[in-house]
Parts: sequence; C-alpha cells; structure tokens
Amino acid sequence: MSPVLTAGALAGKAAIVTGAARGIGRACALAYARAGADLLLTDIGHDLDGVPYPLGTPGQLAHTARLCREQGPGITVITAEADVRDLDAVRTVADTALDRFGRIDVLLNNAGIAAPSGKTVHDIAPDEWGLMLDIDVSGAWRMIRSVGAAMTGRRSGSVINVASTAGLVGYRHFAGYVTAKHALVGLTKAAALDLAPYGVRVNALCPGSVRDDDAAEGRMLTEIARSLEVPVEEHEETFVAAQPMNRLIEPEDVAGAAVWLGSDDARQVTGTTVTVDGGFTSR
Repeated sequence: MSPVLTAGALAGKAAIVTGAARGIGRACALAYARAGADLLLTDIGHDLDGVPYPLGTPGQLAHTARLCREQGPGITVITAEADVRDLDAVRTVADTALDRFGRIDVLLNNAGIAAPSGKTVHDIAPDEWGLMLDIDVSGAWRMIRSVGAAMTGRRSGSVINVASTAGLVGYRHFAGYVTAKHALVGLTKAAALDLAPYGVRVNALCPGSVRDDDAAEGRMLTEIARSLEVPVEEHEETFVAAQPMNRLIEPEDVAGAAVWLGSDDARQVTGTTVTVDGGFTSR
C-alpha cells in the first residue's frame, strides 16, 4: 500500500510497535508514521541465549525512530528497550505511552523469534520450546494485558498480532514456530471475543515469505533458509518457487495491511486473520 493511500489514516492516534528495530517491525513503524500516528517503538536491544542469530540492537531501534520522524513530520516518536518476557518491562512500556500520549489506540505485537527451527519435533530441547512460546505467544499476551485497561476504558482500540502462514498451516521441522503461531491466532480469536463489548478489536496478520529488504535490515527469511540448510545465495529463488504469485512478499505489503487494521476503516474487523501471502495458503 502506497504512502498516498495511507496518509492520514492514523492521524491523531497513538501506537505501540514491538520488535520495531528492523524487518517487518520497522516497515510497519514507518507506515504508521506516514499515516500520522504518534509512536512508541520497542525492541529487546540485546541477543538471547537459545536464539542462533542476532536480535535487534539499540542502534537499529534508534535508526527506525529517526526514519519515522522523517516520514511523519509533526508526530512524536519515542523508544524503549524491553523484553516481552518481562511483565514489569512491558507494563513500563504501556505506562510510558500513556504518560506521553494520553492514549493507546493501536498495539502491533510484532516481537518474535523463529528459533528453534530446522529440527524434528523430538529433537527440540525443552528450553528451546519454552523460549519460543514465551516470546511469540506469551509476549503478545503480556502486551495485551498491559494495554487492555487503557483501551477498554476508552472503549476503543486495535490490537494486531503478527502471526504467520505458520499459524494457519504446518511446516516440516518448524514444530515450535508453527505451534506458537497457531497459538497466537487462537489468542487473537479469544481476545477479540473478550474485548468486543468494549469496542476493542483484535486481529492477526499472517505474512508469507517476506523478502529481507536491506533498508529494513530484515534477516528472518535468511535465517529460516539457513536453518533448513538452503544456500543463502539461493534462498529467494527457493521460496519464490512456492509462491503462487511468483514473487516474495515485501515488508511494505505487510505494513499496508497493518495500517488498515489499525485504522477506523477496519472498525468492524475483529477476531480474524488477514493473510499477506501471495495466495500461498489458498492451495
């Protein structure tokens, strides 16, 4: 979705974006800025034992914030480092947004990991399994819990959980990730029913294979390819072969859907999954 189409769609709203340092999180943050939203951007800011690739850094988070300020002159953009496994840290994020903006209109739960991957289900270690669920599912729940009172109190709000096509279908050697993303879709549906009487919407966004755009500093698809022992120099061609539209999803494609779900144009959309997968799950 182009900046022209999204301009002003979130004007006057305040949004929290987790996992905002790079990749889909950065793309969504930029789109939210162009759409006029004030932003609190958060990421963990350090690596984790058990995740075999670097996570978002403080420098990357600060860079996302700078880019957002350039995209949306007049908006306020603040940052906070937080681990979504830490309920106190998550509460602080929500409180900071409320103190600065006086409201929270949109929560984009994008923070997540793709490890363990590349293993058969019986080879996944208990700590690897626990880490995946703690971040990808419980992390989203902690964020929802922390903004719930603010949103229900205003009888308005939109929660967007970034799931995956792995939340809709199975993938070999990705049992942890598939389980976590299916659970996130389930959380979405249950939370939508709980919060509907208060005017708060909850939806899941399910991207397909998203290209690792250099500007967004994304690396998820590369790491998935590495875990499957697909040569890095061939990984895009390999993933494109499974795409009905014969092209990878761009981060901006996901961001456009995230803007729509956060906007009043989607005011009657709740408890559903929006796929941005080029038709992959239609087969």
